Amino acid sequence: MSAIHLVKDYPHCPEKVWRAVTDPALIPLWTATGAGGRTEGFATVVGTKFQFIGKPKPGWNGVVDCEVLEANEPSLLRWSWTDTSSGDTTEVVYRIEPHAGGTRFTYEHTGFTGVSGFLMAQLLGHVRRKMLNQGLTAVLDDIDDHGVLRPGSTLAPKPL
Repeated sequence: MSAIHLVKDYPHCPEKVWRAVTDPALIPLWTATGAGGRTEGFATVVGTKFQFIGKPKPGWNGVVDCEVLEANEPSLLRWSWTDTSSGDTTEVVYRIEPHAGGTRFTYEHTGFTGVSGFLMAQLLGHVRRKMLNQGLTAVLDDIDDHGVLRPGSTLAPKPL
């Protein structure tokens, strides 16, 4: 079984990081550095079914069905991730913890199986690294402590 495990430290408080990764208005701003993506119907409530909608690519229709499995603000979010093109279901976990005057953010995406799962984990791992290193960093630097974009922000989601 293949998995993605990424750890990134940010010089921001856990509540601010939580807001950036769970606010439906902010999510597309940091995912724009990857394949882009917005949520439909997302809430940090266990049992919530939602979708990630991204730009379709050959072999992928751009839609992922998800369900929140666990939520503990501001430290843990876990959900299922079902690729509607292949029907494969995996699991994503965000862990947020105070660390060295800021926050340690751990991203895990597990459950990839077989050769196609290995290849998908490699591809998504590359995209997620870019999203966490560039996209999320930019959003965290451009929002205030309440998760509101600062006046004059140039951040905008990519059109799908």
